[in-house]
Amino acid sequence: MSGRARPDARRDLSRALADKRILVVGGAGGVGKTTTAAALGLQAALTGRRVLVCTIDPARRLATSLGLEQLTGKPRRLDLHRLAPDAAGEMWAMMLDTQRTFDALVERYTADEAARDRILGNRFYRHVSTALAGSHEYMAMEKLLDLHGDPRFDLVILDTPPTRHALDFLEAPDRLMGFLDTSVLRWVLKPYFVAGRLTLKVATRTGALALGLADRFLGLQFLQDLSEFFLAFEGMYDGFKERAARVHALLRSEACGFVVVASPSRLALEQAVYFHRRLEESGLPFVGFVANRVHPEPEAGGERRAARIDEELAEALGGVYRDQQRLARHDQRALARLQADTGEPVLGVPEMEADVHDLRGLLEVAEAMLGQAPVPARRRRRTAGAARSR
Repeated sequence: MSGRARPDARRDLSRALADKRILVVGGAGGVGKTTTAAALGLQAALTGRRVLVCTIDPARRLATSLGLEQLTGKPRRLDLHRLAPDAAGEMWAMMLDTQRTFDALVERYTADEAARDRILGNRFYRHVSTALAGSHEYMAMEKLLDLHGDPRFDLVILDTPPTRHALDFLEAPDRLMGFLDTSVLRWVLKPYFVAGRLTLKVATRTGALALGLADRFLGLQFLQDLSEFFLAFEGMYDGFKERAARVHALLRSEACGFVVVASPSRLALEQAVYFHRRLEESGLPFVGFVANRVHPEPEAGGERRAARIDEELAEALGGVYRDQQRLARHDQRALARLQADTGEPVLGVPEMEADVHDLRGLLEVAEAMLGQAPVPARRRRRTAGAARSR
């Protein structure tokens, strides 16, 4: 396997950009995942699609790749015409705002204005909506469902956190809904909370003990906030659960596809295999692998050309040539193992040196990845895989 893409890997990815409604880009940290997501979005926009790239990773890597200081929870349209005056589509970008997304759900499923205000002002809710395990990923699913139905976009590309947590946005709703539906505190304390008011007249000795322990460790004010939250949430639970089921169905449909980004390093490849296995187990549609930072084979005849220079310099250049050859062959073997382990083709992108920090850099990434235009040799080492922190 060379740094060049197998024809079917490139074809599958190009077809997904043309046909899919949702692409989820996942992978290990530091393999160029965010840059890959942004470059795919740019390529799709230049070929006529209206694309939104949304990151659920709280780090600001997507904004950096786009040459922006920051992104917010609202889609921001990018000016493509300075890069390509004849651009046929549109490109937007945003970063998930967990709090605002949760608030919007509460507003949607709470008909009574007073009840809505109580929930939004509830201290326990303010904590749960941002800090409870699974809330961030649940809101990512919720936002994805909203964006899929937004008429401004016909392709949404979702950039996810590193691999070990990349599928949390699928499993998190079950965890969060389980907490909200079966929380021990809810079932133990609910009989002693009425309309958000705590009654200390407990009917049983067990209940009195439970309430006493809760008061000792949590405080009655916290328990009252907790009570108000659960009582108010009961009317919204079915709506939350129904939307979670809709996202599950959407992500398993033909409209969606998953792209796994890796590099030739052992850890990144192990995580790519793990991610692929999880996708298969979950029945999620896989599009292909993108392997960044693949060392290309050095040009043939390099050693002979070096021999025509003075002897000492020729020896040094010959050593560099052989080192490059060893790295390239190592990467070829690594990607061949990934293909053998998964049975899937791998699209290799050459190693680059400089970070991607604007649309022009992303265009070079897309060209190197999808082959829409050749990447000049002088620029090749400045493109996709260079975003080492991405």
